[in-house]
Amino acid sequence: MALKATIFKADLQISDMDRGYYASHALTIARHPSETDERMMVRVLAFALNAEERLEFGKGLSSDDEPALWLKDLTGAIECWIEVGLPDERILRRACGRASRVIVYLYGGRTADMWWEANRDKLARLDNLAVFKLPAETTRALGALAARTMQLQATIDGGSVWLLAGDTTLQVDPEPLKRPPDD
Repeated sequence: MALKATIFKADLQISDMDRGYYASHALTIARHPSETDERMMVRVLAFALNAEERLEFGKGLSSDDEPALWLKDLTGAIECWIEVGLPDERILRRACGRASRVIVYLYGGRTADMWWEANRDKLARLDNLAVFKLPAETTRALGALAARTMQLQATIDGGSVWLLAGDTTLQVDPEPLKRPPDD
């Protein structure tokens, strides 16, 4: 018998001073049986950093044809494709052909550094791709915040994120490794 996804609920309040975006989102997050709390919470962080009304979670781990998150316009065209972790370079090339913007949030410490070194030159020519690295100690702390029901507040200013969960505040500083030419 196949294992089923575990469902998590999060009330996420976002104050994004960088984009002038202020909203509350009631998120339902399906965590794949092979997904860790750390990866799931990196997806939540990616949601906060890119939040819009039409942003939604994809099938992620259970499908190569869908990202961790994506934003589609009203016609179904993909505006933004967001991956977390260490995605295959071929998937990113295909995503760059399908979406206006592609964003990757790397995590995993030394493994993420090795992934970047191995893929940097291949990804350099993808003009609509942005890559950010998240510090390992930060993503581990994010994973520790995971709970079946969560009340989260994200404040974004100057590229930094302050995530408040209960009495815990976590500062996340994504390091930009690659930005599109127009950023």
